[in-house]
Amino acid sequence: MKTFDVYNQFDINPVKARDVYVYDKKNNKYLDLYGGHAVISIGHTEKNYVKNITNQLNKIGFYSNAVKNELQEKLCVEINSQANLDDYKLFMCSSGAEAVENALKLSSFYNGKKRIIAFKNSFHGRTSAAVAVTDNKYINSELNKQHNVSFIEFNNTEKLEKEIDKGDVCAIIFESIQGVGGLDQPNEEFINGLSHYQKKYKISIIADEVQSGFCRSGQFFAFQKFNIQPDIITIAKGMGNGFPVGGILINPKINPKKGMLGTTYGGNHLACVASLSVLEYLKENKIQKKATELENYFKNIASKFNSIKKVKGRGLMLGLEFAYNVSELRSKLVYDHKIFTGSSSNENIIRILPPLSIKKTHFDIFFDALNKSL
Repeated sequence: MKTFDVYNQFDINPVKARDVYVYDKKNNKYLDLYGGHAVISIGHTEKNYVKNITNQLNKIGFYSNAVKNELQEKLCVEINSQANLDDYKLFMCSSGAEAVENALKLSSFYNGKKRIIAFKNSFHGRTSAAVAVTDNKYINSELNKQHNVSFIEFNNTEKLEKEIDKGDVCAIIFESIQGVGGLDQPNEEFINGLSHYQKKYKISIIADEVQSGFCRSGQFFAFQKFNIQPDIITIAKGMGNGFPVGGILINPKINPKKGMLGTTYGGNHLACVASLSVLEYLKENKIQKKATELENYFKNIASKFNSIKKVKGRGLMLGLEFAYNVSELRSKLVYDHKIFTGSSSNENIIRILPPLSIKKTHFDIFFDALNKSL
């Protein structure tokens, strides 16, 4: 019996990890500059994180949402506090794709419409509606294509207005920093302008923060660079530091009704404690400030490489763009220098999404290896 072979994988089998390093069966040590798709936020097996989850597991690990769980309320308060949000409500689930599904479904409940505007090179997940708003025809089946989605380019206000004027738009979903798509960012004028449509047409604005949230961008949420109040914010990945957890934060103007959303595992006791442990680390270690400082350090070194065409991204959600396909370069970094990096749908980009516990010395190691590999 074999697993269903759908992943392109490096021939490495990690068996343990500590902070920014991963170890294989032979105890080879790999510098993790990818964090398993930006999931590892506060470092592998961070001591308080492990302690808190273990303590909770010895009390109660799971019960469904048929009963109260005060940890969910505590988590909601702490996210609002650290992100300086205005009393957003939290609905918890178990992944980023599930968060996007619920965000789109709730948007349709909110205004009674169904057409979605998404953006070129977007990635929002692989489940039904989430993959439908993902700009990749190769991972969309005929079933997924039943959703009514229009894709436009970032910053194309004229095209956006033409689509909205049709009067049937339910939601606009955007990434402030595109992840898989290659770290492109919309300009401030374009995103700030979404507020007009939000108010005039009752269109739901969804900020997808699954990858960029929880301080990775140098702000708690990447959309906070702009002057906008999203109707819904999707969260996951770094929210749990490896524990499967996701959610949506919902603007208080949207009212809940019993049964409109639901989940079995979402918001369980272990998930809440995992996320609360992440928030504790982010606050105590001033990660927003640190991410910005490390971004500047990284970009300063990268600017000295003539072979790097462009440095993209913000905070610790970064990318290096070359004039050629980087798959061979990434293989050299993994096998010759024991460094994990990320790929992109733009095959000329190496993505850098390290644990937020990373230090300048780790970037020094990376750039030395990169120099030797070029």
